[in-house]
Amino acid sequence: MITFEKNSILATGVGRRKSASALVKIFSGTGEITINQKSGVEYFHSIANGLGICRTPLEIFQSDKAYNIIIDVSGGGLQGQTEAIRLAVAKAISSLDSDKRVKLRNLGLLTRDTRIKERKKYGLKKARKAPQYSKR
Repeated sequence: MITFEKNSILATGVGRRKSASALVKIFSGTGEITINQKSGVEYFHSIANGLGICRTPLEIFQSDKAYNIIIDVSGGGLQGQTEAIRLAVAKAISSLDSDKRVKLRNLGLLTRDTRIKERKKYGLKKARKAPQYSKR
């Protein structure tokens, strides 16, 4: 687990997807990623390329080995958390350098996906699924 002093944080970013929320803190370092006090590989053991999706904004600028990242993520499933982390990392990188913001925006990495689960309605089985109609 990586620990740093509060004043050594280079940038922070918050990302959300479905019901997942991620807070990212970027430090200068060697490319280590810590998610909820676990290594990135250990945290995303069951999802294929989960860590790769999180590193996408860093890999665009070939800076995936230049920064250490500490991530606090909660809510949702692993896929939603992965996409929340990707958005948070992109926001943090764009706050480091405004030139990078334009490229990230053009690639769609700074856009939040607002789709969330629709609530269940009274009288229905799910959000839109109605019970079978009976004529008699």
